[in-house]
Amino acid sequence: MSLYQWLLFFHVTGAFFLIGGIVIAGILNLAAIVKNRPPSEVAALFGLIRFAVPLIGLGLLLTLAIGLWLVHEVGYGYGQTWIVVAIVLWVLAGALGNVDGRYQRQTGELARRLAAAGDAPSPELWARLRNPRALAISYGSGLMAFAVLGLMIWKPGV
Repeated sequence: MSLYQWLLFFHVTGAFFLIGGIVIAGILNLAAIVKNRPPSEVAALFGLIRFAVPLIGLGLLLTLAIGLWLVHEVGYGYGQTWIVVAIVLWVLAGALGNVDGRYQRQTGELARRLAAAGDAPSPELWARLRNPRALAISYGSGLMAFAVLGLMIWKPGV
């Protein structure tokens, strides 16, 4: 296999990790908010999200590092619009995902505390789960990652 083929393999693998982790986290998050669940169930669902986080982190690392290497290897210009837009979206998606990750960890901790204290329904937990700002950040980050995927596949202007 050529260097290009190896780079492409690891870049696509990183994209699968990233998108797969985002989809897993999104589904678990959605499962926690669509039904009025007791704190113990919310804590369990949020606890499962932690398995998606390493996939997302590794995917972010591989897609950027190998992606930039591919740009150099193939001879694309770093100033091409689709590459610049992809990098900007990648940075924004990562930053927003980090902000949301902290919020989700705090929500999971609250759910665990409430579960340990009797598992009674909590307006505070309910409000955190359905916080429109947090949901916009969470799903906005995921949509940006999918937009980057689209740019990588179609490479507009090339």
